[in-house]
Amino acid sequence: MFTGIIEELGRISGWERTADGGARLTIDAPLVTEDARHGDSIAVSGVCLTVVDLGDGRFTADVMGQTLAVSAIADLAEGDSVNLERAAKVGDRLGGHIVQGHVDGVSEVLQVRDEGSWRVLRFSLPADLAALVVDKGSIAVAGTSLTVSAVGDEPASHWFEVSLIPETLTATTLGRLVVGDRVNLETDVLARHVARMLALAPAKEGVA
Repeated sequence: MFTGIIEELGRISGWERTADGGARLTIDAPLVTEDARHGDSIAVSGVCLTVVDLGDGRFTADVMGQTLAVSAIADLAEGDSVNLERAAKVGDRLGGHIVQGHVDGVSEVLQVRDEGSWRVLRFSLPADLAALVVDKGSIAVAGTSLTVSAVGDEPASHWFEVSLIPETLTATTLGRLVVGDRVNLETDVLARHVARMLALAPAKEGVA
């Protein structure tokens, strides 16, 4: 479990495909590896990965083929920066919102607007996730806990916007995004549970 508050910008120092269709990532991350152990979970730009090796301020994680298929992890290359967060400790302040590190889909940057000291980013929204994203609700973008500042539902597409303060722009990879970049999305887990319950709830008599 994570909170979406990014602790460190890591750097991909190793990336290789494996024979089983997955990949092995090595990430330079002196802060998050300070107390990391084999088997620990670390969120990498919103994807929960398990530490399989670590040392010298870096850690290695295996990525399944399924994860590569449904996330933007496949877009990474050596030298790229990633958002990192260690799993939350019981008793910590929940500075963001509940983030599982389970990616719901991939989004594309549609627009970048500077408005004074902050920046507004507009992202595409997969149709199957549109009902789970609401204005002023929470969403994790590349593992970063954000508040939705606007949503749009057009005939052929859906989108949402977030407004980023200078701290977020400098402390995460979001400040480096340009139109066309892809990012991992995780919707609010509470919204997912509500949507599932409503979908399975029997219709009341007399109600279509």
